[in-house]
Amino acid sequence: MARYSRIPRLTRHRRIRAGMAGTASRPRLAVFRSLKHISCQVIDDAARKTLLMASDRDLPKKQKHTPVEAARAVGVLLAERAKAKGIGTVVFDRGGFAYHGRVQALAEGAREKGLTF
Repeated sequence: MARYSRIPRLTRHRRIRAGMAGTASRPRLAVFRSLKHISCQVIDDAARKTLLMASDRDLPKKQKHTPVEAARAVGVLLAERAKAKGIGTVVFDRGGFAYHGRVQALAEGAREKGLTF
């Protein structure tokens, strides 16, 4: 059996999502973190559409980042894309992950570029 189980995180994620939904005026910023990568999406749950997304795979390959620096850069990239589409306010969905490290860096990067949540 594997040492790491996804079940506790998925349980936390379901519990968090039960009281949160993204709308057209205030979409949901969903974060996913794997061992290698981090990605996020801005989702309108009412229309069931992903409005935009950003990932550390979208960053320039020439620059070397630590995982936390890459997460901050993804947050900045997402906020710039959101501002270009006219989205200024979102609901933050940490996806059952603890709010520290890469998840916190992504949120701070998005906030410093003007995204409100």
